[in-house]
Amino acid sequence: MAARAGVSKSLVSLVLQRSPRVSDQRRQAVLTAIQELDYRPSTAAVSLAGTRSRTIGVVLDDFRNQWFVDLLTGLRESLQDQGHRLVVADRFLNTGLDASPVEGFLSMRVEGIVIAGEPDTDLAIPASMPVVVAGGRATLPRADTVANDDRAGGRMAAEHLLSLGHTRIGFVGASSAASAERLTGLRTEVPTVVTSVMRGEPTEAAGAQAVGHLLDEHPDVTAVFAANDVMALGALSALADRGLRVPEDVSVMGYDDTPLAATAYVALTSIDDRSVEIGRGAGERLLARIADPTAPAQETLVEPRLVARRTTARR
Repeated sequence: MAARAGVSKSLVSLVLQRSPRVSDQRRQAVLTAIQELDYRPSTAAVSLAGTRSRTIGVVLDDFRNQWFVDLLTGLRESLQDQGHRLVVADRFLNTGLDASPVEGFLSMRVEGIVIAGEPDTDLAIPASMPVVVAGGRATLPRADTVANDDRAGGRMAAEHLLSLGHTRIGFVGASSAASAERLTGLRTEVPTVVTSVMRGEPTEAAGAQAVGHLLDEHPDVTAVFAANDVMALGALSALADRGLRVPEDVSVMGYDDTPLAATAYVALTSIDDRSVEIGRGAGERLLARIADPTAPAQETLVEPRLVARRTTARR
């Protein structure tokens, strides 16, 4: 590599470390040699050599939830300018192997970890590791939090449905801190809301089952607010199975404004949690935490916004 570029081995090392002390001419010579030789530097070797890995670990709840797509976009935008790369793991992917994604991140000597969603206390993250929780409301010691203001989003959903004349409103959710916050916000405007909250993950199947229970007990409901878009899709399916039209018979709202909600076929009214901004803010907070590990933990809430589409209409 060094011989091909006509420079010293130490200068090649400086280029790989993105050092500003290298002239543009010599940097380009090294980069050209890297391309010609199809060279791939070993991240592990760089870390073991004592230099920074410039790698950030990201723990997701579940790859199947499209909410993470925009979050990762925001994270990448805030970290790539500093030369950091993202390594992503689903904490449920290897549960059968009793393997924690954090263990893999530690072996890679990541510089920080972003937990996207609700954090688990059994992740066993070392106290010295910079951590930011993105999107989840449950907190970890010494960790910064960047999340959507779920309670404000619940109020927005209530105001939208009330403005359309709905007074008999139902909520379907799951056992998560974000779902509970959204219900709390809804109740501030609609104290009489009826609920069907499922245990476990907020999946499409859970949404369908929850709406079924809700309508069995409260057949006069004219609007349903789901804790996220995935559960809202399940609600749409369950309503169709019962011969109920959306929005003519029942209006339906989701939360997160995922790409599925915006498709022409679904056109789901949803609360946009602005996950790109959450990801961007999480990346910025993590960089600040890496720079000053002893700083007090901060919580940042991002204001959501309503996106009205075809699944809600006047009663």
